[in-house]
Amino acid sequence: MRLSTPVLTIAPIVALAILLGACGDSDANTSTSGVHQVPAGTPLKLAFITNNSSEFWKIAAKGVEKANKELGISVELKMPETGKVEQQKKIIEDLISQGYHGFAISLISPKDETRDINTASETMNVITHDSDAPESKRLAYIGTNNYEAGKTLGKELLKILPTGGKVAAFVGTLAADNASQRLKGIKDAIAGSKVEVALTKEDNKDGSKARSNVEDVINANPDIVALVGLWSYNTPAIVAAVTASGKADKLKVAGFDEEDGTLKGISDGVVSFTVVQKPFEFGYRSAVLLQQLCTKGAAALPKDPIIDTGVDVITKDNVAEFSKRLADLKK
Repeated sequence: MRLSTPVLTIAPIVALAILLGACGDSDANTSTSGVHQVPAGTPLKLAFITNNSSEFWKIAAKGVEKANKELGISVELKMPETGKVEQQKKIIEDLISQGYHGFAISLISPKDETRDINTASETMNVITHDSDAPESKRLAYIGTNNYEAGKTLGKELLKILPTGGKVAAFVGTLAADNASQRLKGIKDAIAGSKVEVALTKEDNKDGSKARSNVEDVINANPDIVALVGLWSYNTPAIVAAVTASGKADKLKVAGFDEEDGTLKGISDGVVSFTVVQKPFEFGYRSAVLLQQLCTKGAAALPKDPIIDTGVDVITKDNVAEFSKRLADLKK
């Protein structure tokens, strides 16, 4: 995503670029329909921004790497280590000041960052992945339809809790679009049944807090029969807490994504299932679209701005096969 832009000296071209809404290096980009096209031959400066530094993003990084090799570009990976909104905002500010041409971002708090996205979109192409900001000026979203993914998890919960029961859900923050949509999908899927999401716990992306939240719920709520992790690291934290409590045979566990602790939990019989996304596609498709927007302009805009990459359900029946595919993907 680092680019050095040539200076155009022909006055009419400069005037046209300004008229079309070019930003940053106003003589280096043109904007049509909110898309900023970069002059041919310009080295592109692009970034792929995550919402934290969990293992989940290593798979997305492999997708970015594949696109980089295929297209001869260099999309940089930016990971806010503690997953704080302030860190993500600082990354966006830096990209703007350094003249980047575009980035893909999984927003920690869409409501708090919509203005940042809109500011960035004045000078570069901005798309979202994993966690959307539908009210912003982003050009497209690539990733899971989190509401539908939540419904998928909810339907699976009904299968493992045929007589009903109270469920506790755990997540970093419900301010994130992906978290709130997943929870809504779960609740809608179980509506009218005897299964109920009785409480939710946020850990603000603190690993130790993620585990202590589970321990607190187990100790204080004997009527809870199932525990659900909404973010990738939550399920391994649930597995660790449940195993240590000696109640693995009494509590059902389910979650999202494919961290090693989650897959091992399925193999060991502690986790009933996990709903896995396709983070490799997040990285690969985001990098490709950013490159196309910069080189082809508005012609590269997808017909539907929501690009759903889909989900799969992993259980003990298919965890071995999935783990092998995952290992191959990481090579």
